[in-house]
Amino acid sequence: MHSFKNKSALITGAGRGIGKRLAIGLAQQGAKVGLVARSKAELELTQLEIEHAGGAALRLRADVRTYAQVKAAVDRMRAQLGEIDIVICAAGIQGPIGPLWEVSPKAWTGAIETNLVGVMNTCRAALPHMVERRHGKILILGGGGTMRARSNFSAYAASKAALVRLTETIAEEVRDFNIQVNCMGPGPTYTHMTDVVLKAGEKAGWKDSEQAMSTRMTGGTAPEKQIELALFLASEEANHISGKLIHIRDDWKRLAKADLHPELYTLRRVRKI
Repeated sequence: MHSFKNKSALITGAGRGIGKRLAIGLAQQGAKVGLVARSKAELELTQLEIEHAGGAALRLRADVRTYAQVKAAVDRMRAQLGEIDIVICAAGIQGPIGPLWEVSPKAWTGAIETNLVGVMNTCRAALPHMVERRHGKILILGGGGTMRARSNFSAYAASKAALVRLTETIAEEVRDFNIQVNCMGPGPTYTHMTDVVLKAGEKAGWKDSEQAMSTRMTGGTAPEKQIELALFLASEEANHISGKLIHIRDDWKRLAKADLHPELYTLRRVRKI
């Protein structure tokens, strides 16, 4: 495992799910973590778990959909924990489930605001300080819809597909400032979002319903595997990797050994022959 002693990491969506897992994983490796979420109770619980294990955490209650709140969280973290070395964008919602012609336009837009605009707000608030220091790591969580169409999940899939291109674009903009930006595919994982799919029943479609049931029964991807990939991408060992979409199932360990060129993981796109 990589050591993150004297490093500070800001994690959105840290109150539960994958965001919480990654926050705990970074804290276990010595990082000081800033926990961003809307729920005060969830933030308190995550902080308690980290501190009881000997880690350092700061609660930063904020709604990623509102830039002013995210900026205030970034400023407070810098004042109390020091400059931010790592940003992990894990806040996300499932959004409306069902055929596009049946879903609420307001709920659809709301998913885009959380999943896409929320990431933009977080990066916008943190990047000026990273650019000034010429140092930083940004990790954006992908999900179902980044690499394939996902029927009945148009808002979620569209937002996650947009995130991979946002990742690539930001990576190009900050390439000369020693900042690496990547998108991580965490694989199916049992979280509250799994229960949202199961509750939707037939509207989710048989394929996603069956996968959600399997994920609930098995727990899905092991947290250790997600943490391991996140720690690698947040480490100095991954300085040669930026603007890439790396899934938990990819043979990413060969990247660490330089057996593979990172270009293999350039975000998927259609090319003209």
